[in-house]
Amino acid sequence: MTCRGVRGATTVDANTREAILEETRKLLALMIHFNGIESPDVASVIFTMTTDLDAEFPALAARQLGWLDVPLLCTNEINVTGSLQKCIRILVQWNTDRPQTEITHVYRNEARRLRPDKCELPAIDIEELERWIAEQLATYRD
Repeated sequence: MTCRGVRGATTVDANTREAILEETRKLLALMIHFNGIESPDVASVIFTMTTDLDAEFPALAARQLGWLDVPLLCTNEINVTGSLQKCIRILVQWNTDRPQTEITHVYRNEARRLRPDKCELPAIDIEELERWIAEQLATYRD
C-alpha cells in the first residue's frame, strides 16, 4: 500500500472560529467523500492557514468529524506578497492502493484559482453531505 497526498484548499470570509471550522469541515468532508477516505487509513493530516487567520485551529474540524486517532498538525502558510488571503489548506496523507491519477483534490471558494485545473468535481448532493457533517458533529464531545 502506498501513502498518497490528497490536497484541498478553501477560503473564508472572516477570521472567526465558526467560519474557520465550518469551511474546514465542508472541505474535509468533500475530500473524504470524493476519495472514500476512512480515518484508520490516514497516516496524518497537515492544516495550514494564512497568517491573517488565527481565530481557531482548523484541525478541530477533523476531530469534530470523528478523526480522533489521526495525527493532526496545524501551521501557518508562508506569507508571500500578493498571495491568496484567508486561505485554509489541507494535506491528507492517506494509505491507499489508488494510483495518484485517481485522487480527487478539492478546491473551494476563492482557492479555486490556486488550481483551476482541479476545480471540476463530480456532482454531489450537498444536503446529504451537510447531513453527514451534522451527524458527526452530534457525536463529537469537546
